[in-house]
Amino acid sequence: MNEERKIATEKVEAVTPPPRARVSDADTFARKKDYLEGFLAQKPAQLSGTEPGGDLYEAVIEALKEIYDPEIPVNIYDLGLIYGVQITPDHHARVQMTLTTPHCPVAESMPGEVELRVGAVPGIGDAEVELVWDPPWDPQKMSDEAKLELGML
Repeated sequence: MNEERKIATEKVEAVTPPPRARVSDADTFARKKDYLEGFLAQKPAQLSGTEPGGDLYEAVIEALKEIYDPEIPVNIYDLGLIYGVQITPDHHARVQMTLTTPHCPVAESMPGEVELRVGAVPGIGDAEVELVWDPPWDPQKMSDEAKLELGML
């Protein structure tokens, strides 16, 4: 059962090297189709400004980052209180947000402040804030920067 296996080996004096490609050989080879050619020639679609990455959308996000929770030294965007930002083609902004708790001391004033700040962004015609409680806020919604600021990382 315990057979010994041996591998056969052969001694040679030299091995012939494989042929090298030469520039003169390049004409004899057909180039493979470049599958990325059409893709790389396409230009990215211009952003209208109202979607993520657009100027107006990013200006609204910057305005939201200027609003700080009065009890926590972190802005409401990084705190994870903003659930969504939509900007219509008519440049009307709709912000869906929550608060850390329904009993938050700024429950009455915070949505109004958000509406004022977003409405003050140049290019925004009207701002509407919808306060939602589902899904409830939890600390996992905070950005890494906010967690770092609060010593949670």
